[in-house]
Amino acid sequence: MLKPDKHSGNQYRIFSENELWRLQTILSLREVGLSLHEIKQALAHIEEGNEGELRHYLELQRNAMFTGWLELKQLIETTDRMIELLDEQKTLAPEDVFPLAESSKRLREIRSRKESAWNFDQQASSYDDRVRNGEMASGARVRYDQLLDHIARQLAPKAGERGLDIGTGTGNLAGKLLAPGVRMSAIDSSREMLKQCRIKFPSLETRLGNFLAIPYLDAHFDFAATSFAFHYLSPEQRPVAVSEMLRVLKPGGRLCISDFMFVDETQKRQFLTDRHQYDEFSRVPLSEIEDYAMLASLREELEAAGCDVSCEAYSSLLHIVYARKP
Repeated sequence: MLKPDKHSGNQYRIFSENELWRLQTILSLREVGLSLHEIKQALAHIEEGNEGELRHYLELQRNAMFTGWLELKQLIETTDRMIELLDEQKTLAPEDVFPLAESSKRLREIRSRKESAWNFDQQASSYDDRVRNGEMASGARVRYDQLLDHIARQLAPKAGERGLDIGTGTGNLAGKLLAPGVRMSAIDSSREMLKQCRIKFPSLETRLGNFLAIPYLDAHFDFAATSFAFHYLSPEQRPVAVSEMLRVLKPGGRLCISDFMFVDETQKRQFLTDRHQYDEFSRVPLSEIEDYAMLASLREELEAAGCDVSCEAYSSLLHIVYARKP
């Protein structure tokens, strides 16, 4: 990666200012954990004038470091609990320790799995045109813009607050929440979606990330919201996502989750039996609908965490869940 000129007489290497810049850049990128192969690719893109690639490498590395930090945090909490048990019982019984270790391992495995099988990078350029016509990526039809306006009014961001949009896509909800004096951040697992988001809203802070490892420190935001992203999570991922959203909220912070959900198992059975009555879901694959979250379960999880919770039915399966962290 360093190719300095050589003195014609004594063959000593001559390091120009450009070579010094390259060396400083290499050392800096190594310090944050990028491999030499990744650094070589990043330098090539920079020299071609494509600095967006360097941003992408740094975003990937930042996301990986946050995931590692969360895993280490979980291990520390598990170790602390083992120490407490040892102090209380003067021994570590397998029936007490094994569940703790298994829980820590399971959480690590859940975070290592992809958020969804959807390739949103390919959908980024046409996403806004589809949702403008009320059609979601899944094929469901909704009054999209009106819903986002409604959520923004309910959350009512205030000057001096920090907000987060999770699974932002091209930033449509985040854009509604931008207000004078409000600092908005947005995360998404799709690089191309975030590119579109930055073009539309240059003042918006964007980060590569997902529900399972939100790339911000604890108690960072006054409010957080997500729209039409929660249903892409698997049933085992959803409790982790809820825990993560609450983790980054300040005490008293506000959370809004708007998405397709069944109220309970009874409504799910009724829907699957009489699906032809729900025209807005006629193009949605049945396999996706069957995995929709249960509103009752989500409410129970939030209340178990001490939150004040209220729910609003926006249409047959579209619900808005509001929660306030204790």
